[in-house]
Amino acid sequence: MIILQKVFLQYDKGSIIISGLAQIPYTIFDHRTNQLRAQGFYYSNIISFLQQSGIEYEDRVMDIIPTPSLTIADSNIALSLRTYQKKAIENWVSADKKGCIILPTGSGKTIIAIKIIELINSSAIIIVPTIDLMDQWMKVLSIYFKNLKIGNIGGGNSNISGITVSTYDSAFLKAHLIGNKFSLLIFDELHHLAAPGYRTIAEQFTSRYRLGLTATYEREDNLHLEFPKLVGGIVFQSHVNDLTKEKHLASFVVERRFVKLLPEEKLEYNQNYELYQTLLKKIGIKLRGQMGLQKLIMISGKNKDAREALLARNKALDIALNSQSKVEELRKILNENHGLKTIIFTQHNKLVYTISDKFLIPFITHKSSKQEREDTLNGFKDNRYNAIVTSKVLDEGVDVPEAELGIIVSGTGSKREFIQRLGRLLRTKPDSNKRAKLIELISSETQEINTSARRKQALKNI
Repeated sequence: MIILQKVFLQYDKGSIIISGLAQIPYTIFDHRTNQLRAQGFYYSNIISFLQQSGIEYEDRVMDIIPTPSLTIADSNIALSLRTYQKKAIENWVSADKKGCIILPTGSGKTIIAIKIIELINSSAIIIVPTIDLMDQWMKVLSIYFKNLKIGNIGGGNSNISGITVSTYDSAFLKAHLIGNKFSLLIFDELHHLAAPGYRTIAEQFTSRYRLGLTATYEREDNLHLEFPKLVGGIVFQSHVNDLTKEKHLASFVVERRFVKLLPEEKLEYNQNYELYQTLLKKIGIKLRGQMGLQKLIMISGKNKDAREALLARNKALDIALNSQSKVEELRKILNENHGLKTIIFTQHNKLVYTISDKFLIPFITHKSSKQEREDTLNGFKDNRYNAIVTSKVLDEGVDVPEAELGIIVSGTGSKREFIQRLGRLLRTKPDSNKRAKLIELISSETQEINTSARRKQALKNI
């Protein structure tokens, strides 16, 4: 091995350039510059290697944003941590201040992150999936760190500060420019990190300290297996059932109600589903879960039968999800639970608007403006509205006021979606003996029974 008098490290657009060694772990040789180059997230590993090898080096990688002391000094807002929150932080520290913490919605993951920011006492960036969640983080951080202006990247803003909150989309675009400016990198709703492109955020940041937060760690595509490499392993996990026993979350019950399609709906459903099955046999595809469906979608662009099969499947599914019988059963449920704070969930906006019109219930969809969304949620919080109806937009990334009843009129078989919707009901109630209730509406004699069965599997692991 040829060693120059000193090794030099510097940051360059998401990667580390190393001058002075012929070989070093985690690097590749860049023929453009005749130097070694490594992904940013290997920074700590490279420093450890140089130190353990007794190699002299000059480190020009980090350009940390200066911050005042990040101490929560105001006794009026001092953090009072629950036992499991303290244990989560202790485990994270013991794991070399890297790793993932898995806790249900409403269990205080944000408070854990704030305490860790105070502990590290250096610049930190929090990556979140939505602008709404970015705004929520900024508000909370401003309460605890009053001596620092909180930065934000997203929604047309690019204000970088010692503590900054960014959307995943914006961090993806900016990572190569700011990846060496923060000591602590936090991924909220960590499961988004595995999405195509987003993982490069973790790869380009050189932050030594890393924290992943989520209620739903596992992904059906198994890409969560990349998280230990990008963020660190699971350092703490607590389940809904554990926290409900300790009264940190509300106890709950799940009820399933089966409804029959109207005769004309049943006829149309059967026609479309039988056509779908016939065409699958003709094509020679056996669908096994989501991967099989993705295969059908891929070939539908070139294969007429596959395209027709997909359309027939979607038509049958649409009938099962949006049956008029469900709307009438919903009417019964609302009458039975008059006065309860209720969130109604659907799969598509079409049914949101139908329910909103029929029952005069305010709605929130992805098309709702920020002002409309805030007004509706504030009305729900202030008891101006007893119920709201929504599609997927409230599943995560929005601070939803306390609710007592959730009604899934339609949805997917995703365990993550089910857990997130259940989590909207689990904030502790004033009456500790009062249980939250989640009701699923399922069209009998349709494939929606299998969809509900897949959701049911989530209950075994929470």
